[in-house]
Amino acid sequence: MRFLRQSTTDITEGVIWRQLLALFFPLWFGTFFQQLYNTVDSVVVGRFVGKTALAAVGSTGVVANLTVGIFNGLASGAVVLIAQHYGARRGEEVQKSVHTAMALALIMGLGFTVLGAAATPWSLRAMGTTQEALPGAVLYLRVYFLGMIPNVVYNVGTGILRAIGDSRRPLYFLIAASVCNIALDLALVIWLDMGVLGVALATVASQLLSAVLVVVSLMRSQGQLYQFFPRQLALDPTCLRKTMQVGGPAALQSVTYSASNIVIQAAVNSFGTDTVAAWTAYGKMDVLFWMSMNAMSLSLTTFAGQNYGAGKYARLRRGVLVSTAMTAGFTLALSALLTLFARPVLSVFTPDLQVLEIGVEMVRFLAPCYITYILVELLSGAIRGAGKSMATMLISVFGVCVLRLVWLFAVVPVHHTVVMVEASYPITWTVTSAAMLIYYRWGKWLEPLGEAGS
Repeated sequence: MRFLRQSTTDITEGVIWRQLLALFFPLWFGTFFQQLYNTVDSVVVGRFVGKTALAAVGSTGVVANLTVGIFNGLASGAVVLIAQHYGARRGEEVQKSVHTAMALALIMGLGFTVLGAAATPWSLRAMGTTQEALPGAVLYLRVYFLGMIPNVVYNVGTGILRAIGDSRRPLYFLIAASVCNIALDLALVIWLDMGVLGVALATVASQLLSAVLVVVSLMRSQGQLYQFFPRQLALDPTCLRKTMQVGGPAALQSVTYSASNIVIQAAVNSFGTDTVAAWTAYGKMDVLFWMSMNAMSLSLTTFAGQNYGAGKYARLRRGVLVSTAMTAGFTLALSALLTLFARPVLSVFTPDLQVLEIGVEMVRFLAPCYITYILVELLSGAIRGAGKSMATMLISVFGVCVLRLVWLFAVVPVHHTVVMVEASYPITWTVTSAAMLIYYRWGKWLEPLGEAGS
């Protein structure tokens, strides 16, 4: 069990690009393995159950992402608070923040389990899920919500580890969960012919495994400032307030993102099962970009949080420049690769020629536009690390969500094509990136609130 005792990383000193990459790669590979078992779910149902099952699983994605986004947003508040206290070496505050975060995780997980299961049929019908895909989608999502408590506990637990600069253990836990999910997919879907139910059960089991691993890891961190003691679970009022100050806006931002994506999913659903299946398959390619953005944003948030807590503001800004340069280079390369190899990659998910044609058109339109988004994620991550998330939330809500909804309701009904639905992405990304850059350059987000980390 030596892998449970990884050392932490001091990122307030040293070469910035190396430290960012040291945080980035474990996060990237961790997200890769998380997406791997989600991708295997789609491959298995698409290949061995059919395109209706693929559309059913794909139709649940935006609802699942909505719930994940809410608790990840709230968890980001805990990550920032812990990173700032850890950077300032305030051990007692780190302890209070850790136990408040884990208590909040249990409460959120239980709430999402109850509310999610009850609202599943309504939410799927509201999105216009096709009648043939609806039964499978309801079944998958209800089982998925049974795993909400371990899902939230895992995400908050790994957030604690990231806050103190340890992104290796979350990678190990996700590798274990991925292997578990793939093995159960093969056993439950292919061998036992359980269809969509088998995929859902495999997902929940893998989430439970990862949650157990992260809790055990935190409990076994003897002598560390962030060690977790179950008997000390409590909601410290001050920690909770500060967590909500940062995490609340981040959660609201995620909700509005997901709400706009639900409207997009409803628009896609209006084009029929082939288009929904193509959109699902494209999303499994698209995730290569999003998991990279997420990994760099989380790395930058941790970097910014610790350096802000240590009072090293110039170093924080240099980290933003370095991460932007690295991310831009990667994004351009990935866009080119996805555009060139769209057809062979999509064919992994489905042999249906009509679905393939639609999917290739989606990739070739959207992949070259990824570069317009990167500042949204990176700048908001850095600003959040300094404990300021309200302004970035408002910018993102208006730029990405409000403008996108205006486009979908005003333009798409007049020009009812898949391309016009897709165009909502680069248009809103560009506007939001420009607004975020203006705030980053001239806003007062880097001014201390008094005591560092307050």
